[in-house]
Amino acid sequence: MTQTSVRPDGAEPTSTPPSAPPTEGRGPHGKRWISRPSEAFTADALTRRLIGGIRTWRDYPPSLRLWFWLIPALTAAVGGILRFVRLDVPRSLVFDETYYVKDGYSLLVSGYERSWPDKANDAFIAGNPNVLLDTPEYVVHPPVGKWMIAAGMWLFGADNPFGWRFAAALTGTLSVALLALIAQKLFGSLVLGAAAGLLLAVDGHHLVLSRTSLLDIFLMFWLLAAFGALLLDRDDGRRRLAARLGRQAAASPTGRPSTLQLLSGPWLGVRWWRVVAGICLGLAVGTKWSALFFLAGFGLLTVFWDLSARRIAGIRGWISAGIIKDGLLAFVSMVPVAAVTYAASWTGWFRSTDAYYRRWAETNPSAEWGWLPDPVRSLAHYHLEAYKFHQGLSSEHPYEASAWSWLVMGRPTSFFYESPKQGTPGCDFATCTSAILSVGNPLIWWSAAISLVVLLFWWAGRRDWRAGAVLAAVASGYLPWFMYPERTMFFFYAVSFEPFLVLALVYCLGLVLGKSTDPPWRRRSGLYGVALFLVAAVLVSAFFYPVWTAEMITYQDWRLRMWMPSWI
Repeated sequence: MTQTSVRPDGAEPTSTPPSAPPTEGRGPHGKRWISRPSEAFTADALTRRLIGGIRTWRDYPPSLRLWFWLIPALTAAVGGILRFVRLDVPRSLVFDETYYVKDGYSLLVSGYERSWPDKANDAFIAGNPNVLLDTPEYVVHPPVGKWMIAAGMWLFGADNPFGWRFAAALTGTLSVALLALIAQKLFGSLVLGAAAGLLLAVDGHHLVLSRTSLLDIFLMFWLLAAFGALLLDRDDGRRRLAARLGRQAAASPTGRPSTLQLLSGPWLGVRWWRVVAGICLGLAVGTKWSALFFLAGFGLLTVFWDLSARRIAGIRGWISAGIIKDGLLAFVSMVPVAAVTYAASWTGWFRSTDAYYRRWAETNPSAEWGWLPDPVRSLAHYHLEAYKFHQGLSSEHPYEASAWSWLVMGRPTSFFYESPKQGTPGCDFATCTSAILSVGNPLIWWSAAISLVVLLFWWAGRRDWRAGAVLAAVASGYLPWFMYPERTMFFFYAVSFEPFLVLALVYCLGLVLGKSTDPPWRRRSGLYGVALFLVAAVLVSAFFYPVWTAEMITYQDWRLRMWMPSWI
């Protein structure tokens, strides 16, 4: 007998009247069924067990369906205003924009990265990017993020900061809407979806990365998109399992699948949302190699979801069946798809004749690897050299930050700082400061750090798959950095898993909010508590906004916002 078809010893179904005949609704050992075996394996019953009541936006009451789409749009509008207003300030290449913006322009005009002369920044800022040299440049990051920066310059020109930063601001804005949709899907709550979108929209760390053209905001977006695709695949796979197992049951005279059919369950075919996730992960790896850890983490996560689905459906050999019938197809749907997508992102390099290391194989023959095409072998050598660079990157930097300090924002990165004199345009004070500091909203970040501990207990104690999913995503982005303690690293790397920190926080806000079955007074007090937290988060963001967006403020006001000495 399967775990899902029998009620635990001593449990009585509330719907069974006391006068029911002694043998009615009982199994061979006198135990009562949760539902009759012939009813437990119908497609509807399986779907309810595997997915629940709310499956798509159409399952919401008609009065709430509009809000399912309106909430992500409204939170994205808030995020867009914060990201696009004064996007051209400062009118200079900020921090690592000096690399990625110019690389993006180089990709736009030639398809690969080319070198720049000394003092090229001055010419670029002045609106003259045509000083680009003809010699190739050695770069250590894949091209996807730089192609996205190039798209913004193609639309709005490379001679202005708005064009440099448009893609980053748009990507950051879209990620706000995407997180709101994911939270609604994950928690089945419009309120929590709105909370997630709002918290990401107003957080300073995400805001700063959305207003500067570094690669990490693009990495974060593709990882979040992959997670959303896997959430949709989770429901799609369970829906297929319920439908196919239900058809087998309907074809059986007993109203349940045969013993052989229940041994491993049906094949589920090609899972297209999983393929979409593979494409997104390939684009993420094509932005930064650190996405490889997410590829591994998300791949294991989706297989564990499938194992759980087969167990809940009543498949006896759910472990072996899940590995063979789901795990192997998951690997094929994600890893090769991501690899092909990643390789396609190097099309500009392949099509060139003089990109860096493009002709390396022609001058370095190999008896062992000579069977590979020269371009492929040249690209492999390029990757090996880039990997050695990353492994040996240990130079000191004034704003380097150990991964241990990220969750508490021990050392945020200063992207920009100026102290103009009085009389300078915009400076009407005796001492002025204009700064961009990638510090997050302390209320959001510190609460999220505490929330991770709560989720750990909820996942271990309650076996809540949602807590496990969020923890797996955070672990995929955070824990690998501890394997490289000597490497130079920065706090802004944490933006790759920041949306999942927000989901952890929203999970705990859901605990405060309470269940829909709670008494009205409990729901009302929970809603007040959540609303109070969100208002406080918005007020804290308003306080820090000037040091996120290079607003001109007094030096004293700037110091007032430096809550920790390590932030200076």
